[in-house]
Amino acid sequence: MENGFWQGKKVLVTGGASFIGSHLADALVKRGARVRVADNLSSGKLENIQHHLEKNAVEFLPGDLLNPGFAHTAINGVQIVFHLAADHGGRGYVDLHQVECSTNLMLDSLIFKTCYELEIEKVVYASSGCVYPNYKQMNTREEIYLNEDSAGPPYDADNLYGWAKLMAELTLKAYHKQRGMKSASCRYFTVYGPRGVENHAIIAMIARAFKAQNPFEVWGDGTQVRNWTYVDDIVRGTILAAEKIDDAAAINLGTMERIVVIEAAKEVLRYTGHQAEIQLRPDMPTGPLNRVADNSLAKKLLGWEPEVLFIKGLHQTIDWYFNTKNKDEVNSTFDRMLTER
Repeated sequence: MENGFWQGKKVLVTGGASFIGSHLADALVKRGARVRVADNLSSGKLENIQHHLEKNAVEFLPGDLLNPGFAHTAINGVQIVFHLAADHGGRGYVDLHQVECSTNLMLDSLIFKTCYELEIEKVVYASSGCVYPNYKQMNTREEIYLNEDSAGPPYDADNLYGWAKLMAELTLKAYHKQRGMKSASCRYFTVYGPRGVENHAIIAMIARAFKAQNPFEVWGDGTQVRNWTYVDDIVRGTILAAEKIDDAAAINLGTMERIVVIEAAKEVLRYTGHQAEIQLRPDMPTGPLNRVADNSLAKKLLGWEPEVLFIKGLHQTIDWYFNTKNKDEVNSTFDRMLTER
């Protein structure tokens, strides 16, 4: 896509003050887009986009997108909607807050309906690896890579959060098939990086080292396999999907590196210099045991593949956390953040 595609383009990022959303806003501003952010700040932070607000590079609308009037105001007048807003968190949150995650069913339906009514050019939806069937992800001895068709049928999504993401994808497909609305769904796999929060595993590990936790807790038995994907790669893939996908296709955005949880924990300890005994917590929420993307479709359709290897991204994230966080604040909020947002 030519470099000028985004120049002057009017875009909305729902949840744009959040971890991923604010990075997406950064990238769109850099490309010359006219960016509006709608966020209720339930988990997003105004400081994540403050530098744009000071330069009038981003328009910020505070409010609840579950309110139809506010949703209409936020969407009206833009050309492309990046829908990242959701009630979500890390594994502890997704497992323990089923009712809260169920509200995403209403939120997504309202956003898509409003986009159609206002004749938005395209909707780009932040979906998740949580759409994939749990039964395919439970054997750590298998070298599994989940391709897009693996989602089903038969379907067996990960908790109500995963089901809501899956229903949103199918809703967008229906809008495209029946009414011609252009869209794309990006299935994010275990995103990490600067501005991440402690309810996600990598940031939690880094926080444990930062606050010198000993014994150093690792949820599960440590054998779980993940493909943590750096936020810059996720953002780049999301923007490419907006440029190149019209037909409501869902596409994996994830690295194919297979990272074992205990090895990630050991690298956090090594890089930070924190000497501690590792205490495994199999009694805590762990989720699927073996979740790794097959990203070959993204390579084919978008020309996208991750550029940041896990070891490099992990070190960059540790450096950010240690350089920006306050020990007293982390200590006061850490236990709550593990299962909240």
